[in-house]
Amino acid sequence: MVYRRPPSRFGFNSLSVKLSLLISAICLIAGVCAAALMLKSEEKQLVFEEHEVLKSSTDLLVKQFNERIKTKINIAQQANNVVTEQLFQSNLPINLSNKSQLQFNSDGTIRSASADGLSAAFLPQQNYSPFYKRLFNDSEMLWRIISPTLVHDFFNFYLITDDDFIRVSPPNWALNAPAEFRVTQGSTYKSIKSMLGSEREPAWSKVYYDTVWRKWVISLLVPVYVDNEFLGVTGSDISLNKLISFLPVGDKEKHLLVFDSKGQLLAHPNLNPALLADYGSDNKALATNEFVNPELQSIIDDAIAVKLPEYANSFEQNDEAHIINIRKIDDLDWYIGVYKKRSSTLSALQDLKLKFFGLFILYAILVALLLHQALYQLVLRRLHTLVYAVTSFGKGQLTTEFPPENKDEIGTLNGSFRDMTVEIRKLIDGLNQRITEKEIAEKAANRLSKAVAFSGTGVVITDENFVIEYVNPKMLEMTGYPESHFNRAPLLSIIASEMSILVEDIDIDLRSRNYWRGDTLIAGLNKEPIWVSLSVSPIREEGGEITSYVASAQDISFVKESQRKMEQLAYFDTLTGLANRTFFRMQLRKSMALAERGHYAFSLFYFDLDEFKRINDTLGHDAGDQLLIEVANRLKKRLRAEDTIARLGGDEFAVLLSGIESQAHAADVANTIQKTLNVPIKLGSNEVIVSASIGITMAPYDSLEEDQLLKHADLAMYEAKAKGRNTFHFYSQELNAAANERLFIENELRIGLKEKQFVVYYQPQVDSRTHQVVGYEALLRWFHPAEGVIPPDKFIPIAEATGLIVELGEWVLQESCDFAVRLAEQGLENNISINLSARQFKDSSLVTTLSKMIIKSGVSAKRLHLELTESMLMGNVEAAITQLHELKALGISISIDDFGTGYSSLSYLKRFPVDILKIDRSFVKDIPEDTNDMEITAAIIAMAQKLKLDVVAEGVETIEQMQFLQNNNCFIVQGYYFSKPIAEHELPNLYERLNELANSEVIGSV
Repeated sequence: MVYRRPPSRFGFNSLSVKLSLLISAICLIAGVCAAALMLKSEEKQLVFEEHEVLKSSTDLLVKQFNERIKTKINIAQQANNVVTEQLFQSNLPINLSNKSQLQFNSDGTIRSASADGLSAAFLPQQNYSPFYKRLFNDSEMLWRIISPTLVHDFFNFYLITDDDFIRVSPPNWALNAPAEFRVTQGSTYKSIKSMLGSEREPAWSKVYYDTVWRKWVISLLVPVYVDNEFLGVTGSDISLNKLISFLPVGDKEKHLLVFDSKGQLLAHPNLNPALLADYGSDNKALATNEFVNPELQSIIDDAIAVKLPEYANSFEQNDEAHIINIRKIDDLDWYIGVYKKRSSTLSALQDLKLKFFGLFILYAILVALLLHQALYQLVLRRLHTLVYAVTSFGKGQLTTEFPPENKDEIGTLNGSFRDMTVEIRKLIDGLNQRITEKEIAEKAANRLSKAVAFSGTGVVITDENFVIEYVNPKMLEMTGYPESHFNRAPLLSIIASEMSILVEDIDIDLRSRNYWRGDTLIAGLNKEPIWVSLSVSPIREEGGEITSYVASAQDISFVKESQRKMEQLAYFDTLTGLANRTFFRMQLRKSMALAERGHYAFSLFYFDLDEFKRINDTLGHDAGDQLLIEVANRLKKRLRAEDTIARLGGDEFAVLLSGIESQAHAADVANTIQKTLNVPIKLGSNEVIVSASIGITMAPYDSLEEDQLLKHADLAMYEAKAKGRNTFHFYSQELNAAANERLFIENELRIGLKEKQFVVYYQPQVDSRTHQVVGYEALLRWFHPAEGVIPPDKFIPIAEATGLIVELGEWVLQESCDFAVRLAEQGLENNISINLSARQFKDSSLVTTLSKMIIKSGVSAKRLHLELTESMLMGNVEAAITQLHELKALGISISIDDFGTGYSSLSYLKRFPVDILKIDRSFVKDIPEDTNDMEITAAIIAMAQKLKLDVVAEGVETIEQMQFLQNNNCFIVQGYYFSKPIAEHELPNLYERLNELANSEVIGSV
């Protein structure tokens, strides 16, 4: 194809066109430069004027704010004068007749809440005196008069003395402050006190985060002087948000910046309540350099360093110029800055720019029209020819020839398009290559399929409903089943029946989280179940939809067997098969934990074999080993299965005897051990008789510390040896001390019952999903007038042994029934759990007494839950079952307390008419650090669900523990995470605290 050059209509050549375009461009550029210079001068004048306007508006804003501050100071000074005159001026009569209700708490504090709910007071008990008794009464009445007015100007008003007396309105702070909190030791009080000096003028604190009110505040404190002696301060707090609201900039284009002389940021457009709360809860101040760019930070640093009353400057932010005016507030030591974009100032100038550029566009259009005819002949016709060639190529005529390449611009464009067609042809060749590569990829996928089929790991593939569609040969080999056994079977059918308790949990995880991973047993044909590491994962399409699941099973039988052997080596003596020192210490710690609760007692025996070294030396070490084995076998035969027998090393043995509460019982067991060991032992051709020197200590009477208890037993053993061997000895010194204490508590118990020294505290049981209280556990507290708080683990066992527990228990039952009725009257249908002692449970009149209480109080029987320990039920099982059925006939519920720490049989558990299992706190407290406790807890929950029993977890103190229990479907919890045991009058604060906790968890999750 041949292209001819069309003749030029006007005879213009390429050079003339270029010159015309160049001249037009120069004219346009000259005009634009002149306009730009004029606009630049106008822009400077506008910026100067805006600086003056911004300064004037900032002056007015600061003047208004200063007036607000002075008003606050005057109000605070007047309130201080009233408090000083009415409470501390000796020459003024006090007509405030009132008698505050003082609450002397067991935590060492005195708290008083006014009957009208307007104020409350707080004082450490060690600072209590007649002066403060009077101050409690008089300040309550005075606050009743002045606080309603003051809380309109401030959100609180308070009096603080140097002895940490606090009277505050609203009352929340004094009622909720921790017992150990001392406001006078806080940095704010100390700082203000040093600032006050002797000038006796009001002073502002720095802005700080109040952990009780949970907000950023600033305090206005006025000193209280009596006879020229500093007594304390009156004060009011203003929230930072409230104070900043007094600084309205009044213009959407203006922004407020507030900071203090320490560089703490107080107001900024990027601050929000959630961010302020996060910084406050972390005890962090907001530094300006965390929220402003370096240019603005430099201006802030200059303003603080120069300390001028006024400071103006400009800065860049987000690629835009800003102007700012900063003024200092001396009273608060604050700097208030107002800034705005400079572009908003120049908006009028933009209209002028548009008019100028409109004229230049019209000029350019005129020039373009004059040049059009010349351009048509030299440019447009050749472009039409090029477009035709491009269109033909686009329709698939890949062999189309393009016009030749000339030395001008269009000729260059022709060459570029010709080069482009070459590249397109190369792309088509590349697509053909891609097709070939796809065929290669399909072959690779086929190889991958064969790799799965011949994998050394068992593989199962299911559809989206967990129905098996494929199993590889390795899975068939591992289980021994034919392929037909798996075809269209449920995925979880491969799990062995021994692990059936986990099947439901696995199914829940798969359907909720779409994956599961863990160790389990899978069933085999005519063979033992196989331990495997099983992993189930989803297979998703490109859109994220799950179309199938793949399960891989790795045989870990060898690993499990190795673990079993390692545990045997770690916790058991290889020679005798008895527990070793490590396992013994673990059991001792658990026994001590139970004993500390007052529901459990045990005896620790510590002994070695008399003359063992002589036997070892004369008959040899093999005979000595044989002797140790025989001694171990005899101990295992004579002692109970629930007792822990350990060989601590050499010929040293230790025995933990559970449920031993008296020395007489322990002495009987010691005699049994000695008689058992005194029977002759045949060692080869020799016959020997061995004896043991036994040291005995009783828990919890001798000690409540693990190491101290071992030391006591060891000392007692050496005392037995000193008495001539083949005998036993109790740790006498501690027993004497324990007996004296026991006698004292026994006598005081009788007095305490008569004088009503006992109080029932209630610990809430909370549904962790809704943070709603579903029940309470009634816990007995003894407030002795001389000894203070006496722990339950001290007086409960003594009350149990002396029989006083029956009278004490009846009182607790009656109080709990009345409490449940009071809750019902408030519309709160909560359950009440009451612990029964062993003596109460075995009392034949228990059912009759409880029935009378239910009728007398009018309580709904279904709201009463009686808690029993495992050990109480395992004595006379048949009698226990009969008693439980009689209690159930009343309509009440039965709970097993401290489940998992006793020695109950699961076969008996099926027969007991039990409604609730309570997981002992010893299994919860080490979650998530102790994986064994996590597994035990999960197993107890799963077992309870299988038995259709409700589950309550005790001792929940952290959010991690609560989340673990939720993940394992245990939702009812009690513990310090939600609340410690509290008195009945503290219940309103409990509900408020639960609501705050629920709100904080929702914000944290967001």
